[in-house]
Amino acid sequence: MPQTVRGVVARAKGAPVTVENIVIPDPGPGEAIVDIAACGVCHTDLHYREGGINDEFPFLLGHEAAGVVESVGEGVTDVAPGDFVVLNWRAVCGRCRACLRGRPWYCFDTHNASQKMTLEDGTELSPALGIGAFADKTLVAAGQCTKVDPTASPAAVGLLGCGVMAGLGAAINTGNVQRGDSVAVIGCGGVGSAAIAGARLANAATIIAIDLDDRKLEWAKGMGATHTINAGAGDVVEAIQALTGGHGADVVIDAVGRPETWKQAFYGRDLAGTVVLVGVPTPEMQLEIPLLDVFGRGGSLKSSWYGDCLPSRDFPMLVDLYQQGRLDLDAFVTETIGIDDVEAAFARMHEGGVLRSVVEL
Repeated sequence: MPQTVRGVVARAKGAPVTVENIVIPDPGPGEAIVDIAACGVCHTDLHYREGGINDEFPFLLGHEAAGVVESVGEGVTDVAPGDFVVLNWRAVCGRCRACLRGRPWYCFDTHNASQKMTLEDGTELSPALGIGAFADKTLVAAGQCTKVDPTASPAAVGLLGCGVMAGLGAAINTGNVQRGDSVAVIGCGGVGSAAIAGARLANAATIIAIDLDDRKLEWAKGMGATHTINAGAGDVVEAIQALTGGHGADVVIDAVGRPETWKQAFYGRDLAGTVVLVGVPTPEMQLEIPLLDVFGRGGSLKSSWYGDCLPSRDFPMLVDLYQQGRLDLDAFVTETIGIDDVEAAFARMHEGGVLRSVVEL
């Protein structure tokens, strides 16, 4: 029988979110219902509310979540009721050209639940990133559920579902940071701080945190930064070079996603170094750079999609590292809040006062 639960809904562009009753159908073939334990408040949710993703209102927000599988539909074998899972928005298809070439982290045909959750009047909801986890329960494709250690803290490990995985993966997977490397990270919010943690996990020797906000630079030190640069205090490229023997960093990660920060990353790397763009630009942004500079500096210019992660591979490994005390996911949880506090959390996010607010349900 369909269930009625509470969920955070964005009804119109820029309007405050509301907590409303939503109706969840029984899981169909390949689907699962997950009882949500915790869900992080990610900037992508704010983009949805502001109409920056698309205009398919109303949205059921939330996507950075962990919970327990309640029920599954026909044909589901990878997860079962009672499994503790982290939700992901890359449920790989196994059939597209990327998957068939052995690169499922690039899957070009990821899938979501086929059925729609609705408001009580029957209005169909668009779940954020195909998840919609600011809710007591949500309906997802079973492939969006990744089993992890059930003794782990839901508030901490749920963050692997988006921002923390994006940053960790930008360093470890996309940037391929190696032992002894020098790494610079521009932008030290949740994603950038996770990139710093990833660089430390990979045993980088020099990890430079760059931001305009001294509070975030202090957070970055706790994540593993060996040096900090306030971007408002002078030339960022010169400051990176001064900390790397005059050469630039082996890997520079742009966690902001603006033309000016990307140029800082491009010129702040060493010859044959790597630039990783993980910050998300807006559609109107344009980049102009001499093509000769691209050729002459060599190296790699990369974009990182979801940290180029494969959830079935990466989530359990990272949760194990967390359980061993080698990856401090708790440090990303600035506060825990209730489902009625999401709008206020958006305001604190905008002010830059939190790494992550996490809704506990």
